[in-house]
Amino acid sequence: MLLVQGIFGIKNNTINLVVELLILFLVVIWLALVYWTYADARRRIADPMLIGCATAASLFPFIGTIVYMIVRPPEYLDDVRERDLEMQAAEARLAEVGYHLCPHCDYEVEKDFLRCPSCMRKLKDPCANCGKPLDPSWKICPYCEAEIGVAPPAPRRTRRRRSATAEESVGPPATEPGTQPVS
Repeated sequence: MLLVQGIFGIKNNTINLVVELLILFLVVIWLALVYWTYADARRRIADPMLIGCATAASLFPFIGTIVYMIVRPPEYLDDVRERDLEMQAAEARLAEVGYHLCPHCDYEVEKDFLRCPSCMRKLKDPCANCGKPLDPSWKICPYCEAEIGVAPPAPRRTRRRRSATAEESVGPPATEPGTQPVS
């Protein structure tokens, strides 16, 4: 009978075979964990450099994968994107219903508020002509068709004509308030 000395100096063929199979099993598990770490990091991390670091850490047998499992992000990138889309859709639905929030303090405001009642910040400018709230991106007031950014036309002042009987009345001619009588 031929006795060959195996791994770790084991001379029994059966025990040597069991040890070799155990080592092969551990190497296969280790390689599977390296691949799993790489695949999981790609689903959870957007930065390729961090994916490479996570995979490199898993090359330390078993310990690297355990450390990765402790520090990995708690959710998949697809879940984060889906949650963001759901939030945008919910905000769009609320905007359609008329639910608006102050961009500064998140207090609920009406769409025609000029100022936030909570933080007193200016939300919109009033139309110079009709006074209704205007969106900053508008070029014309949709209510009165006045151009935005253009001063409203000054009201024309009409002079009153004095009748001949008024001039003949007693006293000097009447002056407008705020003006000095000419002597």
